[in-house]
Amino acid sequence: MTIPVDELGLDKHALVESFVNHIQHTQGKHPSAATQLDNFIAIARTARDRMFDRWTRTWQERVLTRPKHVYYLSMEFLLGRLLTDSLHALGIYEEAKAALAEQGLDLQQIAEEERDPGLGNGGLGRLAACFLDSLATVGIPAMGYGLRYDYGIFRQDIVGGRQHEAPDLWLQFGTPWEVSRPERMYDVKFGGRVIQYTGAQGRIVHEWVDADVVRAMAYDVPVPGHRNGVVNTLRLWGAKATSDFDIAYFNAGDYAKAVQRKGDTENITRVLYPNDNHALGKELRLKQEFFLVSATVQDAIARHLSTHDGVESLSEAAVFQLNDTHPALAVAELMRILCDEHDLGWDEAWKITRECVNYTNHTLLPEALEKWPVWLLERVLPRHLQIIYEINSRFLGEVEDRFPGDKDRLRRMSLIEEDGERYVRMANLAVVGSSRVNGVSALHSQLLRDQLFRDFDEFEPGKFTNQTNGVTPRRWMLQCNPGQSALLDRVAGKGWEVDLDRIARLVPYATDKAFQEEWRAVKRQNKERLCERLWHECGFELDPSFLIDAQVKRIHEYKRQHLNVLHIVSLYLGMKADPSKIAAAVPRAFLFAGKAAPGYETAKQIIHLINSVATVINNDPQTRNKLRVLFVPNYSVTWAEVIIPATDVSEQISTAGYEASGTGNMKFAMNGALTVGTLDGANIEIRDAVGAENMFLFGLSSEEVAAAKRAGYDPRQIYYSERPVRDAIDAVRMGQFSPEEPGRFHGLIDDLLHRDPFLVLADFLSYSSCQKVVEDAYRDQATWTKKAILNVARMGVFSSDRTIRGYAEEIWNILSEVRQAAQ
Repeated sequence: MTIPVDELGLDKHALVESFVNHIQHTQGKHPSAATQLDNFIAIARTARDRMFDRWTRTWQERVLTRPKHVYYLSMEFLLGRLLTDSLHALGIYEEAKAALAEQGLDLQQIAEEERDPGLGNGGLGRLAACFLDSLATVGIPAMGYGLRYDYGIFRQDIVGGRQHEAPDLWLQFGTPWEVSRPERMYDVKFGGRVIQYTGAQGRIVHEWVDADVVRAMAYDVPVPGHRNGVVNTLRLWGAKATSDFDIAYFNAGDYAKAVQRKGDTENITRVLYPNDNHALGKELRLKQEFFLVSATVQDAIARHLSTHDGVESLSEAAVFQLNDTHPALAVAELMRILCDEHDLGWDEAWKITRECVNYTNHTLLPEALEKWPVWLLERVLPRHLQIIYEINSRFLGEVEDRFPGDKDRLRRMSLIEEDGERYVRMANLAVVGSSRVNGVSALHSQLLRDQLFRDFDEFEPGKFTNQTNGVTPRRWMLQCNPGQSALLDRVAGKGWEVDLDRIARLVPYATDKAFQEEWRAVKRQNKERLCERLWHECGFELDPSFLIDAQVKRIHEYKRQHLNVLHIVSLYLGMKADPSKIAAAVPRAFLFAGKAAPGYETAKQIIHLINSVATVINNDPQTRNKLRVLFVPNYSVTWAEVIIPATDVSEQISTAGYEASGTGNMKFAMNGALTVGTLDGANIEIRDAVGAENMFLFGLSSEEVAAAKRAGYDPRQIYYSERPVRDAIDAVRMGQFSPEEPGRFHGLIDDLLHRDPFLVLADFLSYSSCQKVVEDAYRDQATWTKKAILNVARMGVFSSDRTIRGYAEEIWNILSEVRQAAQ
């Protein structure tokens, strides 16, 4: 069947007509009575209608050509606002702006009505969103799969300096971007038991019975490629009860119990990452992860069978990419469906599974690799535990054949941890069940091979590879920094956002005085925009002439926000002890933002410390004109789009060997911020690209960190021997920044003095010295601007388009197919 109607026009007149039509016929109002929310919905649907034309065309072309599809599974997709993104992708941003202006409306003001989708938290989710953008822009047939969280992770409020969690009501007024697909509904089972018997053909049959059933319903969001007519899909699963309402309980007067089952069932997709510090939280998180993979695998197989004769050809047509360890149960679920529902033998099903599945590891931290208690998996997913046992038995048999008598190796490589309480190691399951495993920076991938998965790399040489992360230049340059983008249009030519290597044409302009002036004017405009937003939304008053030093990311000890704040304390103490330093100082604002996981008390203490230090410093009349500290609550993509282009100094100060890659480091550098960083994650590759002379590096290397720990690192030795360290620590411990509660930070400080697991004190002096170099460098604005321009010019390699082409060629084996289709 062909599409019987012409595609909608992209000119200003057509956009005006569609906009007014949606005000009248979607919102049911006369244009004179429309609110800004009505206007947002109308212009969003105007853009969505045009994406639908391309969406249906993309779908029809793929039905006819039957290309191999990538199914990208992620617990997070941190999309950000979609209106401006969609208009740019369609190539109609200026036309839409003019169309609304003709109606007396301002596009930028209307765009402020959109709420950030509550579908992610940190770098993992934002990377997934960048990858969706690049998959569509490169033209790769792909679908993202995630969960439709009703209330996101949480809305962060700062009350009395502390993080307070509240529901993120991002769906309060609905969203114009999604389309519900009730025809795409799948049953997901939990609990029950497994019965085994011999079937009619003499085969052993496993039947999962007496299970609770939750229905997964699809909600689709179009994902447009940049001006190429391709629209992929992000499919989000919402949990639906099999029975919404028990009228018997209602008639008996038990109104709460009448709807209890519905509420219990739909809790699965209420929030992202429920607090798992208790048993119910652990069970809910396990159910979330299985709910995602079960609905996704069922859907992918249903899609495959709509165009192919059987599941035997699945690996020729489908790739499942696991974005970190959360979707690892896809290995067991795919085996269950192939064996139990499609009657494939074990060996054939395992071959298909291993050819279909690939795994991206994003962390070396043990707590992020996920282990589930055997008893919990047995109760919630009894059939999958059986399958995992069988995979493990066969796999360890192969290991034993290769390394006979090596019991320690068998113990390390087993999918089951037997030391004390028994756990299923989900990272090991993902590795064993995947065709390829990749890290996300050169250092991280090397550490995977040398440390975390060394045994597996020795067992299957060549299985592990690297794909350094990237970010989409459409959102993180073109959209968020229009002033810089205009300069790039002039120097690199329009279209650089889909061919980022072209920005290298900036290099000759790095020392051009007139161009430097234009560059600094753009930075000043971006700072003014940030300062205006800080005042309007947070009540923070900031002079845009200040050097802006930003550390905005998820709050975690290894990211070392507390190293940053201890240095700020040291700066402040130095100014108070010697007032001449105040006059000589470069005016500087330290800006923090990020959320701490609800159950992560140490991270919450770090937030409280930042705000306590800010209260004292910002209210000190002696220093406030030279030193400011700000914590922006409820950090989001929208905040990042304002903070990053305004930033002068990008703090990327994780303990070396702990940050897998980082993508914030790339976004800041692409917008002309200079990096203060350790040799960790992608910082190393950024150094190689932009030049060490255009960054500020400090601290121990990953090898030196490991050596210090092996040698029995004792932070107290540094505390007692180094006066600046001791003064900063004592000021916090003695209550100088919490006079109303002097012991507020004793726990945090005691942990630094007795454990310091991420070597904050070990790197303190190096970090402080580095910051002095930064301040001196900033005084020479011509040289600083040269460094900033060169940072941007040499960041072409960090486009997520490059990353996706790497996956397509080296992991999915589909790049040549995509190139042929494009031709």
